[in-house]
Amino acid sequence: METLISRHWHAIPAADVGRFLDSDLDIGLDQFEVRRRQEHFGLNIITPKKRKNLLLLFLQQFHQPLVYILIAAALVTLIMQEWVESSFIIGVILINAVISFLQESKAVAAIEALAQSMETETTVIRSGKQERVNAAVLIPGDIVLLQSGDKVPADVRLIEVRTLRVDESTLTGESVPVDKQSDALESGLPLADRINMAYASTLVTNGRATGIVTATGDKTEVGRISQLISSATELQTPLTRKIGQFSRYLLVVILILAALTFFVGLWRGEPLIDMFLAAVALAVGAIPEGMPAAITIMLAMGVSRMAKRQAIIRKLPAVETLGSTTVICSDKTGTLTRNEMTVQKIYTPQGSFAVDGSGYSPSGKITPIEAKDSATDSLAMRECLICGVLCNDSRLLHQEDRWEINGDPTEAALIAAAAKAGIDADRLRADYPRKDEIPFDSDRQYMATLHLNPDTGQRYVYLKGAVETVIERCTSALSINGESLDLDHSSVSSAAADLAAEGLRVLAFAKSKPLQSDQEIDQVHDRKDLIFLGLQAMMDPPRDNSHQAVAICHQAGIKVKMITGDHALTAETIAKQIGIVDQSEEDHRTVFQGREMTAMNDEELIEVAQNAAVFARVSPEQKLRLVEALQEKSNVVAMTGDGVNDAPALRKANIGVAMGDKGTEVAKEAADMVLLDDNFATIVAAVEEGRSVFDNLIKFIVWTLPTNLGEGLVILAAVFAGVTLPILPIQILWINMSTAVLLGLMLAFEPRESDIMERAPRDPTLPMLTGEMIFRIFFVGFLMLVGGFGLFEWAELRGVEIDRARTIAVNVFIFIEIFYLFNSRSLSNSVFRIGLFTNPWAFAGVAVMIVLQILYTYLPQANRIFQSAPIGWFDWLKILLFASLVFVLVEFEKGLRRRRTRKKS
Repeated sequence: METLISRHWHAIPAADVGRFLDSDLDIGLDQFEVRRRQEHFGLNIITPKKRKNLLLLFLQQFHQPLVYILIAAALVTLIMQEWVESSFIIGVILINAVISFLQESKAVAAIEALAQSMETETTVIRSGKQERVNAAVLIPGDIVLLQSGDKVPADVRLIEVRTLRVDESTLTGESVPVDKQSDALESGLPLADRINMAYASTLVTNGRATGIVTATGDKTEVGRISQLISSATELQTPLTRKIGQFSRYLLVVILILAALTFFVGLWRGEPLIDMFLAAVALAVGAIPEGMPAAITIMLAMGVSRMAKRQAIIRKLPAVETLGSTTVICSDKTGTLTRNEMTVQKIYTPQGSFAVDGSGYSPSGKITPIEAKDSATDSLAMRECLICGVLCNDSRLLHQEDRWEINGDPTEAALIAAAAKAGIDADRLRADYPRKDEIPFDSDRQYMATLHLNPDTGQRYVYLKGAVETVIERCTSALSINGESLDLDHSSVSSAAADLAAEGLRVLAFAKSKPLQSDQEIDQVHDRKDLIFLGLQAMMDPPRDNSHQAVAICHQAGIKVKMITGDHALTAETIAKQIGIVDQSEEDHRTVFQGREMTAMNDEELIEVAQNAAVFARVSPEQKLRLVEALQEKSNVVAMTGDGVNDAPALRKANIGVAMGDKGTEVAKEAADMVLLDDNFATIVAAVEEGRSVFDNLIKFIVWTLPTNLGEGLVILAAVFAGVTLPILPIQILWINMSTAVLLGLMLAFEPRESDIMERAPRDPTLPMLTGEMIFRIFFVGFLMLVGGFGLFEWAELRGVEIDRARTIAVNVFIFIEIFYLFNSRSLSNSVFRIGLFTNPWAFAGVAVMIVLQILYTYLPQANRIFQSAPIGWFDWLKILLFASLVFVLVEFEKGLRRRRTRKKS
């Protein structure tokens, strides 16, 4: 029963809430009861998430199939006292483990950020006395006092309210502060509609209230979000999942081939030790030792490039995941929109006006829509703007090249609109000082202020509020020239309805005739002779680049869906403006609300999630459920957001994208990527970069695997032929590690291909390598077998000593990789078509690799370590001719494929 009631405090009268919680609403709890409840409920803090043990995290880096083989190879070589080989293998294992550990040890701190968001002081009534206490010691049943500027310290059922407004945007997505009241509401309302509740971590922007604490710590709404973050499992990225699958397949193949090598050798009568060495050589050769480190470094380089484009990556695999994204689920407030209310239209009985510009900046113009007069000549419109400034408690401040507000966003929008007509708010307020006021109240639905005109000595009341509340007190309106006209109430109501239908928030403005000496502001409530000045319609406008960004996403085959806690009409309006909803789309519903989603079973929600574009009045649990529904259809989901309410879905999504400027710390810590400029358009740049990184990763894999295949085949061929091994394990490690770093990594600098954002997203269910790529790997691997084994045997037949013959074989592999590197700069186009010199890093890597290979061949110290030996110019000629032949054959194979593709199209 207690749990049920705790979820429906908004539906219970305030007096009954006090009775259920055994608390006196006037004097609060006594000190004895406070201590007893503190022992029972504990502190009002979010329970920190237990972090992973760093030692276990490091040991987990060795829990990979390919690492098992390397460890086994290291143990075998140690037993055989092959100290150099074992040292190199152990070094490779440790390098890969350290790189992975350093990335994964950046632990997620979302729960700690949530706890910090609740650290504050508050005023509480205990034993009939007011006192300031740390919010951490609050308990259910405490009576708290809230006022403007306070951070709400716990979940509170409001008892008495005076013009209270609370900014809940970080919790619900509501773009404007919510007017609160204390009456009981119907049960089952979504969080954003529980206007008699104030929730922990939200901010009081106006007024004051008394309330009773209903939940603390983990039991608050923000605490439940913390639990959702903890329970939302992080999915493997497409890259890590595919590399895991590839590693398992490769493990099986390597074990079979190594066992085959060992037993065939024994069957042929070869010594046991030699066959152990051959099996180890094959295993070491077939494993792409440099691939894990190279992939990590390539992703890190992608991180660096994204940072230059205002996107900070917190988790490396997110770089590649962005390139795989099929759906972007975006929060509205602060992500697609500016989170800055802006007046967009002004209505007067004599004409309507459009207001351009966005945000709180006073730059912009006011132009007539239908009226024949100009904006600056309309006294009615100007009076409407003046009323918006005088009947206003907020301020606009210019700080560090940006406009900030002190107060309510709606009132700040009114000041910015007036500034666009040349009205200086500070000067106007000084010229017409306020003498009295009636604060806004949710029951009255208006605010009124009394001002003195020093020049005439006359006093006027200015009024702003809900349309119906204001116009019922008006009998006249102003003409263009300021003359009095009869007011057509139906026309005003119709205009207000039209503006509201556009998703705009509409406020009405009026002023009194000069007050008599015995009249005061309180009498305005009963007056019916006010002068109607006009309507101002506003909204949180889309960001400047949102429409273009959405269009590019659609061009790239990426669906964009809006998931918000805001009202359905507002969300749909923004979605239409920026192209998320096609205005000609009539064949199916595109907008759904949280209440409707609650009634859906999983199958229905999965279908709706695929087809709908806008989800409004959505709770944190529903956001999470939507992400899961999209993932059920094998979508790779990117979730953007900036509020506390976004954090669970950010963590559950394949990639979470938080706003860095206006986003909460909770959202940032739960995300994989943070946008420094809070610009949705930056996501497009990040997706483009992600696709480029994946392209280059595939190029690297297609470039490196033929070497591993060729090395394995050479060992296998030698055992089957009963001849000496052409390459030793330590030489294989030299080939794999040096070329991966100096040659393969140069592909990370490969420029993006021109059509990268015109391709459809990669199907996440398809394997990492296509049939064409697999063919090329085997084709080049076979050529390496022919070149390496063939030139080695040729040298042997000529009576060349074994170390020199092996040096020839090693150089064959190295120089084929050098030439094949240029083939791999594009998997389909000719290297000459993309530009031979467009990647200068490739030439730099090749130059360094050649220098090292000369040292490997001729330096005595290298000869001792690697068992190499100097070779002659004729040997070099054969090596270079065969490597050149491989380059020509691969380019010829790519040309055949291009011609076949053109014929099909």
